Amino acid sequence: MPPITRRYHQHVFGLIQSAITCAVATLIATPKSLDAETFFLQWSSDWLLAWLSIVPVVLLAARWIRKLTDFIVQDNFVRP
Repeated sequence: MPPITRRYHQHVFGLIQSAITCAVATLIATPKSLDAETFFLQWSSDWLLAWLSIVPVVLLAARWIRKLTDFIVQDNFVRP
C-alpha cells in the first residue's frame, strides 16, 4: 500500500475513529442472547451499515469541529 501524505491525516483519522466508535456502539446495541455465530453476523452487518452511514458525517463535520476546538482551546494560555 503506498503511503498516504500528511495532507490527508485528518481524513484517515476520521475514518479510523468512526470505525472504532461504530464498532463499540453496535457491539453494545447487538442482542447478547444470540449464539456466537449469529451474534457476529448480526454485529458485523450492523457495524458496516452504521460505519458507512457515519463516515460522510465525520468527514464533513471534521472541519467545523477543528475550528470550534481551535476557538475553545487557546495556544497562548498564560497561567496566573
